[in-house]
Amino acid sequence: MYQQSPSRHSLVSSIIKITQHFSDMTYNCITTGDQSELSLRQVTSEELLSTRPMNKTAMSSAWHQSKRGRGHRRKEQGGANRDRLEEQKAEDSVPRGTCLTMCPAYELRQREAQNRLHRFEMVAGTERDRLPRADVSRAVKEYSRPAAGKDSTRASDLRPPSVLLKTVCYLVDEVAASSTFQPWTEVYSFVFDRLRSVRQDMIIQRVSGPDCVAVLEKSVRFLLYASYRLCGQQRQYFDPRINDTHLQECLSWLLESYRDGKHQHQEQFQALSLLYNLGSTEAIQHVLELPERIRSSPAVQLALAVSRAHMERNPVRLLRLAQRLDFIQVCAVHRHLLPCRTDLLLLYSHGHSSRNCRYPLQRLARLLFLKDTLAAELCQVYGVNVSGEWVNFSKSSFTDAASGDLQCRSMHEPLDDEQWNCSANSVIQGCA
Repeated sequence: MYQQSPSRHSLVSSIIKITQHFSDMTYNCITTGDQSELSLRQVTSEELLSTRPMNKTAMSSAWHQSKRGRGHRRKEQGGANRDRLEEQKAEDSVPRGTCLTMCPAYELRQREAQNRLHRFEMVAGTERDRLPRADVSRAVKEYSRPAAGKDSTRASDLRPPSVLLKTVCYLVDEVAASSTFQPWTEVYSFVFDRLRSVRQDMIIQRVSGPDCVAVLEKSVRFLLYASYRLCGQQRQYFDPRINDTHLQECLSWLLESYRDGKHQHQEQFQALSLLYNLGSTEAIQHVLELPERIRSSPAVQLALAVSRAHMERNPVRLLRLAQRLDFIQVCAVHRHLLPCRTDLLLLYSHGHSSRNCRYPLQRLARLLFLKDTLAAELCQVYGVNVSGEWVNFSKSSFTDAASGDLQCRSMHEPLDDEQWNCSANSVIQGCA
């Protein structure tokens, strides 16, 4: 006799009894991404009964989804590999200079044959010859504008970073800071052009690191000093706007280079940048975002105090703080001092306007951060009456009509050539 098949009810009861003999604990392998972990979880009889075998449609969907996931991961890995290869290829394509002299041999021969040598580059005694000879130890590569069809990336025409730094040291320390080369307007023109050529080589080779920072620091000091010494000169000798453009470019590049790590003179040049750009909210924001060790340094704190006084239109406090600056910092801030002195005279002309009120000239000169004679000249320009050692303020007599023709150079401390050369030697080389 064939045994009768059990009913559905009895089958369900048997399954429930079997599952109750277990501890209802089972290992369940959960697969997540590319990793599998073994976790312990409780499985109830209801879950066991509700389990159904996966149909063909669900299996196909899961298989395609898994395939798409693997393909997406392979695509991401392939994209990352391509990016690395492109970066490596771009790095390998950057030209590397092989010229070990300050001026490439090809350019030196060409300029010598075309009589285009600067007199600072000629062999002594040949200046009056029809074709003066070039002094290899003094000739420096000149700046040339990029032109169509001109290859500016030849390795033999590019100087490596160490040679570029050596070139800048020669230009700044031995030419600009020397009393041998005169007049200084011609010195400025020569050094300015050759420094521009140095930066051109740096850009082509994507130079970075300590050599780049050292080159930019010396360039900034030179351009700051030139902006002070040549202030008020005729445009054919010195254009302040062009000098300002190149100085701002050097400062921006230098501050960006400081992000790569710690540098010895970073605090000083962060302060110089803020002093040169008084009134700029971007400059203030940049300083406030600096690390605490830099922001709390004495140089940066003093620059922040000067900047705050300038923003608050407090000329008395600003000029008092300016007297605590060193010479190179004064060079950076000097273009803002004349408007500040004008504001102070306007303020005092209204605050001390009285026929019977006399103000000591010597005390006013200290407030203006000027010598007594220069303070008296400035008062006369703005209509402030000076009588001997006393100043009589009057708001009705004050005028700033002539301030547009007044050059801030006239308010500089008068220096002769020897004093200028001494200051150049200490300031440009970083001793002051």
